[in-house]
Amino acid sequence: MAAVNVTKKEVFRDPDRCDIPYYVSEFVEREVGNDYDSLKKLGSLIEKLSENKKQLEEQVLTVSSEVPKRIQNALKNAEDSKKNLNRLLEEETLLSDSISSHLEKAEPWMEDLGVLISQVEEIERHLSYLKWISRIEELSDNIQQYLMTNNVPEAASTLASMAELDIKLQESSCSHLLSFVRSTVKFWHKILKDKLSSDFEEVLTQLRWPFVGPPQSQAFGLTAPANASDVYNNLEMLFCQLLKLQTSDELLTKPKQLPEKYALPPSPPIILPIQIMLNPLQKRFRYHFTGNKPTNVLSKPEWYLTQVLMWIGNHAKFLDDKIQPILDKAGSPVNAGLEFSRALVMLILEKLAADIPFLLYDDTLFCHLVDEVLLFERELYSVHGYLSSFPSCMHILSEESCFQRWLTVEKKFALQKMDSMLSSEAAWVSQYKDISDVDEMKVPDCAETFMTLLLVITDRYKNLPTASRKLQFLGLQKELVDDFRIRLTQVMKEESRDSLGFRYCAILNAVNYIATVLADWADNVFFLQLQQAELEVCAESDAVSQLQLGQLASMESSVFDEMINLLERLKHDMLSRQVYHVFKEVTDAAKLYKKERWLSLPSQAEQAVMSLSSTACPMLLTVRDRLLQLEQQLCHSLFKIFWQMLAEKVDTYIYQEIIMANHFNEGGAAQLQFDMTRNLFPLFSHYCKRPENYFKHIKEACIILNLNIGSALLLKEVLQSASENEAPLQPNQPSATAALNELGVYKLAQQDVEILLNLRAIWPNTSK
Repeated sequence: MAAVNVTKKEVFRDPDRCDIPYYVSEFVEREVGNDYDSLKKLGSLIEKLSENKKQLEEQVLTVSSEVPKRIQNALKNAEDSKKNLNRLLEEETLLSDSISSHLEKAEPWMEDLGVLISQVEEIERHLSYLKWISRIEELSDNIQQYLMTNNVPEAASTLASMAELDIKLQESSCSHLLSFVRSTVKFWHKILKDKLSSDFEEVLTQLRWPFVGPPQSQAFGLTAPANASDVYNNLEMLFCQLLKLQTSDELLTKPKQLPEKYALPPSPPIILPIQIMLNPLQKRFRYHFTGNKPTNVLSKPEWYLTQVLMWIGNHAKFLDDKIQPILDKAGSPVNAGLEFSRALVMLILEKLAADIPFLLYDDTLFCHLVDEVLLFERELYSVHGYLSSFPSCMHILSEESCFQRWLTVEKKFALQKMDSMLSSEAAWVSQYKDISDVDEMKVPDCAETFMTLLLVITDRYKNLPTASRKLQFLGLQKELVDDFRIRLTQVMKEESRDSLGFRYCAILNAVNYIATVLADWADNVFFLQLQQAELEVCAESDAVSQLQLGQLASMESSVFDEMINLLERLKHDMLSRQVYHVFKEVTDAAKLYKKERWLSLPSQAEQAVMSLSSTACPMLLTVRDRLLQLEQQLCHSLFKIFWQMLAEKVDTYIYQEIIMANHFNEGGAAQLQFDMTRNLFPLFSHYCKRPENYFKHIKEACIILNLNIGSALLLKEVLQSASENEAPLQPNQPSATAALNELGVYKLAQQDVEILLNLRAIWPNTSK
């Protein structure tokens, strides 16, 4: 047992160096341990282990015998698969050879069959071709029969069906069939159109069409003679029949198009009956306004523009009352008045496109043409309801060479206007100076004229068809604003020696007015749309930073922000100059007041009535006179800024230079308070309800200086106590602050109050 124990200890100490495996020693330790009685179990334990060994050996023998069988089965399966694959390959070869042989034998049959199929397809195409021809000939025969029986409505309907067939065949490659259909449509269209046009023109003649005078002077038109109903019935019948020819007319007639450089919006052709109604007017227009006629003068565009407007106005009632019901009854979406106007406007566009090249380099004629065109457009849209989606004169003016010339001329005349308005004798006088209710802004004539000029320019370009053209005009407006600002700055510098003079104030009012109007315009829908367009252009070109793009997109900024900021800066500089000038006068006038003997003034009890210090009179008179002067010369908003800036500077000056620089007895403190509260503050009471709030330093200093002795001592004690018990960087303790607030002192710091208390000359002797 000792040996066993020794062995066990050695095993535990170093199992890797023991001859007996570690797991064996563990097993013996677990089964036998230190109990000698357990040795009786050795027999059964040996038998159990022997049985386990036998089972393991049997398992090893079983596995070793099964593995070769599985391998053999796998090899056998592989051999079988290989045999099957070889068999399939042989079958595939046989089948391929069989198919190739069959194809060789069937090839002649396929060739013969292909020829037959091609012949069948050809016959089917011929048959289809013949069917189309038959259908077209059938329709043609029907039209002929209808015309022979004078059934024009059915003939027109049949022609419309034939035109629809023509449209269906547009993608066909049968050029001869297409030519046949088109020639047939053209043949019958001409016959029907000539017949219906002739009859329609005859009816129009009976109606005294066209109306060359105003509606009240029209001989027939809207009046009702005996045979009026028959005439209007014929008008309706022929109009509807001509409408049926619209499809074929669009196929055969290509409308005259202006060059692509004018970028006209797509628009459908004018409907046929309206075209016929317009023929006499078009003839008149071309007769009078083309060639060598005396009415065709480049310097008189208003002649043909006015003539077209008169024609539109003269025929509007007839078109609305007589033609529009016919269109509505026929189910047509066309508006008769707009269709009539659109056709006449096309005449104007052709005329402008022909004339403008001869006017480009004559500023006077070109400018006159633009003015007349804009007047024409305004009346066309406002009076006659013309649609912005239709071609208009603005498309012609937007053509590159014409548009650039327009911009140049616009800028040239605007600069000339600016020169004249600034050199005028009344440039700096408000035209409403005698009307107080209207003259709140005190706007000089030059500024109002300039903003009117900008407004007129906006009205001139606001109907341009594209945003890019509008943005170019907006750029011109910005240039003009900046140019006008520079001119105002130059005049201001000339007047800077007299910064309180009338002209200087007028310039300041002008700057304020322009900035205010531009800020108002920034919220206008038209300029907001331009801002959106500018945002899109900038986003595409990466011309601005992401921050600026964000500001534009969020509407934090506007298209005029840059100009407004420059004007506001100029306004602030001019106001500061005025405040400085007045403040200098005030300080000069206050020199005697600064030297007042505040220590030796009699107390309030010693005076019968308190009166203003004689030395304060020059200072207060200066303040009063300048306030009255600038109130008359500056607009309300500017004057409000001025007096508030002045009040702040005066408050600081008196506090620092007079109050903090002197000592005060009881009479001096009372006199200072009287001068300030009863004389200085009331000068500003016309402009606000509580002027003392703009002189907080003075007001609170007077409170401290005029405290009765007891309150002053108590406050001084509180402040001293707070100073002794606090850190240097925390001067305001709640108790000290509360004490000051209770007295009405909010602005002054604790140290300032202590200084003011020390400026009081008389303190009771408290040492005992």
